[in-house]
Order: sequence, then C-alpha cells, then structure tokens
Amino acid sequence: MSGILIVALVLQFAQKRYVPWAYWLAVVLISVVGTLVTDNLVDNFGVRLETTTICFTIMLAATFAVWFASERTLSIHTIVTTRREVFYWLAILFTFSLGTAAGDLVAETFDMGYLTTGLMFGGVIALIAFAYYVLKLDGILAFWLAYILTRPLGASFGDLLSQPVEYGGLGFGTTVTSVIFLASIAAIVLYMTLKQNTNETDDILLESD
Repeated sequence: MSGILIVALVLQFAQKRYVPWAYWLAVVLISVVGTLVTDNLVDNFGVRLETTTICFTIMLAATFAVWFASERTLSIHTIVTTRREVFYWLAILFTFSLGTAAGDLVAETFDMGYLTTGLMFGGVIALIAFAYYVLKLDGILAFWLAYILTRPLGASFGDLLSQPVEYGGLGFGTTVTSVIFLASIAAIVLYMTLKQNTNETDDILLESD
C-alpha cells in the first residue's frame, strides 16, 4: 500500500492545479497507509495505543511547527509550491495515524464503545464549527482542528459498522464497510466536481454578458 501511495503522490505532485481524481486518490491511499502504520505498531509490534497517540500527536505538532516556521502560514489555499505540498501530505499522513490511534484508544482502551466515541468526536467537531461561525474562531485553526478530528470520527463509525456484534459492532465486515465509505467518497467528490464546473460555467456566462 505504501508503494501504491508513492505512485499516487507522484501523480498528484505532477498536477499543476486541483485535479479531483488525482487528489482524492492520494487522500484515500494515505488514509489507508496511515491507518495501517498505527494498526501494525499496535497489533504486530505491541506498542500501546497511549504511546502511539502521544507520538503521532508530537509528530503532527512538529510538522505544523516546521511548516509554519518555514512558510509563515498553514493555509491550504497557499499550497502553491512543492515544499508546501510536502508539508501538507506529511501532516495528512500523521493526522490519519493519530486519528486511528486516538479513536481506538477512546473506544477500546477507555471502553467507551464505537458509537459513543464517534458521537463524542462528532460533538467536538460541531463545537469547532460553532466557534468558527458564531465566535469567529480563526479559519485556519478551525479547519485543521476539524480535519484532525474527522479521522477518529470516521474510524469509530467504521469500526462500528465492520466489527463483529460480540465486540460492539454491527457485523457488516470490512469489505461491506469499505464499499460503503468508498461509494460515499466517490458520490461527494462527484457532486463537488459537478458543482464546481457549474459555477465556473456560470462565471464565464456572466463575464460574456
């Protein structure tokens, strides 16, 4: 999966503008690799979830610190150089690894269950949205806080769907759950792409008028 991810990132870096299929292919693959990194550390090497959560938090914070020190901004709208894009994808990788560790830590080690954990992280994201829209929280900070929390949110609901009933899940299995999420991603990306194309066409028509 890491090898396939490298190929996808090469394709993504070769683009001079936002190309939906290249970008979202890289996102999906980096989410898989980030998840596998944490799962392998925990399941195959016996590293505790507390340790992986702390370590990936430090790595992500260090990435943001070096990124900001180098570029003076963490805005995704300013990613116009290769160096900034490297920082971006590194942050995304650590985000998915951290999210997997944090989600499993709360759901399994703290024994809160997948549904409760998912609702908890969803509630925190809702509070961030409230802080942004009502309390005027900085947009860049709000974006990254919400982005980081979407991973444990997704991991919790993914485990809820895929895990056997005796382990607190609904027993759909990983295959069915993966298909559900991939279909959801494809539908959302298609909708956003069509909407963007429609808006661009409208802008052209307005300019011609």
